[in-house]
Amino acid sequence: MNDSDEGAGRAARSKRADARRNQETLLDAAASIFVASGVEAPVRDIAAKAGVGVGTIYRHFPTRADLIIAVYRHQVEACAEAGPALLASSATPHAALGQWINLFVDFLVTKHGLAAVLQSDNAGFETLHAYFLDRLVPVCTQLLDAAVDAGEIRSDVPAIQLMRGVGNLCIGAEHNPDYDARRLVELLIAGLRLPPG
Repeated sequence: MNDSDEGAGRAARSKRADARRNQETLLDAAASIFVASGVEAPVRDIAAKAGVGVGTIYRHFPTRADLIIAVYRHQVEACAEAGPALLASSATPHAALGQWINLFVDFLVTKHGLAAVLQSDNAGFETLHAYFLDRLVPVCTQLLDAAVDAGEIRSDVPAIQLMRGVGNLCIGAEHNPDYDARRLVELLIAGLRLPPG
């Protein structure tokens, strides 16, 4: 391989990395707007937050459902990657669990909107739901196990039950400004604590 081939290879990798970063910036912006304003938020708001033109969004995601699905997958991956990072950086496993659950709550707001958008495509939604469970239940289990092993929380709450409980507390929160799902979720997580002994 000569120098020009190596240079072209580096340039292609750099371009792919830039494109990946740009897409992540766009998906982060869309997720933030969806959490704040719902999945029907104007595309121009997402474009403004991401610092791109509306055409850029439509070039990557021709339909709103395409964008929502991409945000959903992006948030699942962010939640999955955050679990181990929070365990490594938090003062305690219980603190890591609480921080992770906050990320999960933000994800659920988007997920509830996604369900409404994809009602006509049950097979597609079921595939995404299976992906969500496959990626996030093991992460939640890891966080719970670490907090149990540290003697911080009770040991009789499986990850899937906790995640379902958090999900149920979040249903409808986006339509009622007087309902503070995050506060109720905080109480649920606090309720896992073992009494000092």
